[in-house]
Amino acid sequence: MNEKEIREQICDICHKMWQLGWVAANDGNVSVKIDEDTFLATPTGISKSFMSPDKIVKINSKGEILEAKDGYKPSSEIKMHLRCYEEREDVGAVVHAHPPTATGFALAHRNMDTYSLVECVISVGSVPIAKYGTPSTDEVPNAIAPYLPEHDVILLENHGALTVGKDLLTAYYRMETLELWAKTSLVAQLLGEERELSKENIDRLISMRSAYKVSGKHPGYKKYNKTENE
Repeated sequence: MNEKEIREQICDICHKMWQLGWVAANDGNVSVKIDEDTFLATPTGISKSFMSPDKIVKINSKGEILEAKDGYKPSSEIKMHLRCYEEREDVGAVVHAHPPTATGFALAHRNMDTYSLVECVISVGSVPIAKYGTPSTDEVPNAIAPYLPEHDVILLENHGALTVGKDLLTAYYRMETLELWAKTSLVAQLLGEERELSKENIDRLISMRSAYKVSGKHPGYKKYNKTENE
């Protein structure tokens, strides 16, 4: 994709997030890596429902503005995005949003660490919660850094959610998957119990990632290994 197409795609994703109720007012942010030291990012102070290609800013790996309309600057959360690119060479896009159900788990300080929904076992595995960090500070990127080597989806304690992907659609789809999983998990718990798959079935599902050409990282079944070894 050329830069014009990427800018249009960013706007499309922003509009979708707003329509789905994952962001309100000026919430959320999106970025895409276009080369080794150049990124496109949504600006601060703009509702995702009003995003247009000309409002997107171009920055370098230090967060310095390379190109932007007068008065526009990158989101205050850009440090979190840049840490993702720094820690993971395979990451080409980052999405941050506040999908209500998944964010509810973050507010309740509850990891989404069950291996129950088939598609989620294959695509993301368990989802950790990064410790609380004050937005726009180095506390947030420092909190997510320990999880980035093995996770493409991270909950942010008392804040929201973060997803990464090889491209913007992949990062966006992971946010969709996270929110659907959170909704179904909550329903299962309201009905009495969220029943996990057997370790054998979990192994088989994880092994299918290569056949499905699923990109990114996966935490595997460490939870089960730990349980067995205790």
